[in-house]
Amino acid sequence: MTRQRRRRRRISARYPDTSPTIFLILRRMRAPLIVLIVIFSVSVLGLSLMPPRMGIFDAFYFMSYTATTIGYGELPAPFSGAQRMWVIASIYLTVVGWAYAIGSLLTLFQDRTFRQAIALRRFSRTVTRLREPFLLLAGYGQTGQLLGRAFDALGRRLVVLDLSAERVDALDIDAYHADVPGLAGDVTDPRTLDLAGLEHPFCEAVLALTDDDEANLVVAMTAALIRPELQVIARTVSPVIEQRMRAFGSPTVVNPFDRFGDRIRLALRAPASYQLFSWLVGGPGAELPEAGRTPAAGRWVVCGYGRFGRKFTEDLRADGLEATIIDLAGHEDEPGVIVGDASDPEVLRQARVEEAVGFVAGTDNDTANLSLIAAVRRRNPRLFLAARQNRPANAPLFAALDIDWVLVPAELVAREIYAQLSTPLLWRFLQDMPARGEEWAARLLDRLQAHCGSRLGSVWRAVLTEAEAPALGPWLRGGNARLGDLLRSPQDRNRTVAAVPLMVLRGDRAILGPDDDQQVHDGDHVLFVGHPAAHRALLETMTDHPISEYVLYDRNVPSGWLWQRLRRSRRVGTNNPA
Repeated sequence: MTRQRRRRRRISARYPDTSPTIFLILRRMRAPLIVLIVIFSVSVLGLSLMPPRMGIFDAFYFMSYTATTIGYGELPAPFSGAQRMWVIASIYLTVVGWAYAIGSLLTLFQDRTFRQAIALRRFSRTVTRLREPFLLLAGYGQTGQLLGRAFDALGRRLVVLDLSAERVDALDIDAYHADVPGLAGDVTDPRTLDLAGLEHPFCEAVLALTDDDEANLVVAMTAALIRPELQVIARTVSPVIEQRMRAFGSPTVVNPFDRFGDRIRLALRAPASYQLFSWLVGGPGAELPEAGRTPAAGRWVVCGYGRFGRKFTEDLRADGLEATIIDLAGHEDEPGVIVGDASDPEVLRQARVEEAVGFVAGTDNDTANLSLIAAVRRRNPRLFLAARQNRPANAPLFAALDIDWVLVPAELVAREIYAQLSTPLLWRFLQDMPARGEEWAARLLDRLQAHCGSRLGSVWRAVLTEAEAPALGPWLRGGNARLGDLLRSPQDRNRTVAAVPLMVLRGDRAILGPDDDQQVHDGDHVLFVGHPAAHRALLETMTDHPISEYVLYDRNVPSGWLWQRLRRSRRVGTNNPA
């Protein structure tokens, strides 16, 4: 027995697969059922003893149809007065017993524990019956909701866990294409993760997306111990928690504060690369972001020295920029911090806001951040402004202030995870792209706009293998396969389809922004972005032999089965004359 199977058996032994529903029903309905049974037994026994005596079976038969309000009359013979008096008493006793039982049953249906048991049973059954790959979302806050809608649009199945019953109930009214099983439970409980399909063979990834870093750590740790081969993506804002997560396998850890700092450094050094990155990470249908104004070199003022403020300051100083820090509390490890409220004019005077080039409102309070932005803008209208938005409901307020950069942690995490899971090649491209320089990024932006316009098209991967591209085998093995030939239109090979190759991956080697003369080989993976019609046209070229003959060699060959047989017969007759 393998170590993994032994581990799963231990988990199953600790958390037996039994449903509490039947035991809850029996426990809550025990007293009403006993009362009904006692009333019925006493009624049958008393009726059998009333003169004239009748048999137990006849008494049982009469009380059965009387207690159920069917009423066939006095059988097997007309009753005596004593019997009728006993029946009258039995009828009223039965009514009281049924009222007690029905009332208890209705109370049980309204009981929160009972509804949770029913929901748990239904959820477990639904997850067990899944027969297609699915993503396990541990946490259904803003990030989980954004990712859920995005992956549902791609046809990916989801299973949701969240501590909030209100968020799970919202799954029933969200416009998902497929049913999304959801359970309100503790994501840190291994039993709950197991019920959600952690050990299900079709579970392809676990996303730890709660707002609690410790909970995300437990989810990543549990997944690594139970399913070490499973892909795990976890969110955290704590460097310490990030290191603990990496101690268990190799999870993908997304720190929104860290990522925002990296984006700002990219925007400061390479605006065109930042614009290209922002467009591609937005996903299909994203509008081309405006280039915006670039902050000048100089001193920044950072208000709020928590986790976000610290990371932002480190990134600024890593680029050789000076930073002045304002915070309500002093920090021994950071001398020179101006202690006070940044909305105080005296504090702003000490920070010399009028001489700064940028200001960052990075507290964990949206109201404070909005007021800080408004205050410093009056003192220095030329400031480059960045702010942290903590609550989704405040998005219109931040938009109304027209802030240059706004950090929305949930959206940043959702976009990065979407890019990594939807098209892994795209994430590899985005990681390697900044090293190519500004001129290269600007040329690629112009090329994408020429083919896609201002709205990003589909992003897909083409695998040039015999299984995925059976019509390209001879062409790839010929030694002169050019990428530009593959992009010719099946309708008119003198035109190209509206698609741009972003990267060719050959083993571990990535070729970014390949041109039309780039040689492709059997086994290459090519990342494209373009119009959906171009995706369909490329798929036809890769799989349909007559179309590939026309596109690659300008040869028209019969497309129907009958015409191909006749052409083959004519060729045989020509080669072997009688």
